[in-house]
Amino acid sequence: MTLLDSLRRFDAYPKIDKEFSIRTVGGATLTFISGTIIVVLIYSELIAYLTPVVTDELFVDSTRGQKLKINLDFYIPRISCDYVSLDAQDATGEQHLHIEHTIYKRRMDLQGNPIEEAKKEDISAPKPRLEKKEENVKKCGSCYGAEKNSTHCCETCQDVIDAYREKQWNPNLDDFEQCQNEVLLGKKSLESKAFSEGCQIYGSMQVNRVGGSFHIAPGKSFSISHIHVHDVQPFSSSRFNTSHRINTLSFGEEFGYGQTRPLDFTEETVHEGAIMFQYYIKIVPTEFVPLNGPTLHTNQFSVTKHQKSVSVMSGESGMPGIFVNYELSPLMVRFTEKRNSFSHFATNLCAIIGGIFTVAGIIDSLLFTSIHALKRKIELGKFS
Repeated sequence: MTLLDSLRRFDAYPKIDKEFSIRTVGGATLTFISGTIIVVLIYSELIAYLTPVVTDELFVDSTRGQKLKINLDFYIPRISCDYVSLDAQDATGEQHLHIEHTIYKRRMDLQGNPIEEAKKEDISAPKPRLEKKEENVKKCGSCYGAEKNSTHCCETCQDVIDAYREKQWNPNLDDFEQCQNEVLLGKKSLESKAFSEGCQIYGSMQVNRVGGSFHIAPGKSFSISHIHVHDVQPFSSSRFNTSHRINTLSFGEEFGYGQTRPLDFTEETVHEGAIMFQYYIKIVPTEFVPLNGPTLHTNQFSVTKHQKSVSVMSGESGMPGIFVNYELSPLMVRFTEKRNSFSHFATNLCAIIGGIFTVAGIIDSLLFTSIHALKRKIELGKFS
């Protein structure tokens, strides 16, 4: 026995001469089916191999010095842009100063169509006073104790209000003759302007990366003794319908994973005034590390909504509007894209091809043996 003859004894794949092989229709059908299954599974495995795997991990947030970007788009259909304002505050209640923002207001009609081009909103600076008509005044109007000097005159209701605000006093418009006269002369025109239009407030602003809040509320905002208030005169708060639609609200960029915009297309409709909407948001800082490109810093958030009536009859404190309070979690989530291992891909291909051919061979052998035995019984007349 030669060395080659000894080596042939270890052949795990013995060959059968073509003279002794039998080809059957059942075997051909099973080969076609198993081949189709192999092609489909290999294609799906290739897609899975080329698709990056995203892993996530949780750790303590140690980043410093970053800004928090707030993207928003709110539509208030029942309050004019002249009578609604956007204000941002930090966690202590102090108003944010020197905010970098691109917040715009767009006047809308009651059907939701734009009336004119959007105008940039000024958040940090004091709001401009309402325009007034110039008149020839013969006498000096009283400022009711809020005069700067002996020559200071308050000819209009707005002059009296501004003088009181400079003194950080709370004005009561019913005590001022100028306000009573203006209400009698122009209340109808004010009402038609305030409640015959809607307002869209949209854009983005960057604030310090600490907890805080922002709100959209009717009236002109100012501070008295470090208390943030809104002046809705000459109307009462119950006249303002705070129905709204949130087209978008996010605290960073969209990256395709997680929960970055759960409030998009939220719509709230009320049939009465003096409703205070409160959104309590928990922000989770998030990093996304793609296969190619720079790391993206963004935020996910969860939200809890609450609303209440703040009319005089309800006895609840507050003012009508949309209030968004947010706080940051001390933990950060990191999503990382990783490519699948080629060795794992090759192992799966071998498992698919070998496994299906083995199973198909077992099925073909069982079918061939069963059919052959059945035919033999029929030939011998033993089949019953």
